[in-house]
Amino acid sequence: MSTDKEQYKIAEEPFYQAQGNEVALYEAAYAARLPVMVKGPTGCGKSRFIEYMAWKLGRPLITVACNEDMTASDLVGRYLLDANGTRWLDGPLTTAARIGAICYLDEVVEARQDTTVVIHPLTDHRRTLPLDKKGELVEAHPDFQLVISYNPGYQSLMKDLKQSTKQRFAAFEFDYPEAAVETDIVAKETGIDTELAAKLVTIGGTARNLKGHGLDEGISTRLLTYAAALIKGGIEPKAACRMALVRPITDDVDIRDTLDHAIDATFG
Repeated sequence: MSTDKEQYKIAEEPFYQAQGNEVALYEAAYAARLPVMVKGPTGCGKSRFIEYMAWKLGRPLITVACNEDMTASDLVGRYLLDANGTRWLDGPLTTAARIGAICYLDEVVEARQDTTVVIHPLTDHRRTLPLDKKGELVEAHPDFQLVISYNPGYQSLMKDLKQSTKQRFAAFEFDYPEAAVETDIVAKETGIDTELAAKLVTIGGTARNLKGHGLDEGISTRLLTYAAALIKGGIEPKAACRMALVRPITDDVDIRDTLDHAIDATFG
């Protein structure tokens, strides 16, 4: 088991810029082994935060990218055929429960609701995971914690968590950082100078103001770092911004032109 734990541990400190007291709050939630929900828009740092906390706490981290085709067996495990007959293979949730890892279900609303129900026994006083196909009841390791994330901006009647699931979690609500903090993040993450990072953040702010007025989502912090990386690699700033900031988020000609003009105005 120790080998299993080591392969899931994060060796190097991930860069994470705290925006408030979220680090202390998470540490308290982990100390109490509370299941945690992280909500926020695309690319605002939810996954990086969880990676950072797993590193800080010295815990293994098993991440599952949820999708609409994911079944309960994908989470808990299944029997496989091999040369000797059949053998059971634990899924990522079961592995995490056994070894005491943090299991992070990223964008959990993408999974089918009948799949997410399997996490319920792990999120209350039972802290157990029934493996019905195997006839086993896994008792979660004392160090196990379940973390889920999702983007409320995309929620709908068809893609939202049931209240019976939501109310099993303590929750963090993330948003894009304030301009000064985001500038610092982009500069430190990519190594570009602060003045250039500030210009990228200004463009990001312009796009976010268009959310609900032609854009479903604004430019994420992640995309700002993409643009910065391109610029650091020698790409002209205006071209880098169009490639990394505008073209990925819209096909609407008017919105695209508005953002292109903002880029031209920012970089002269």
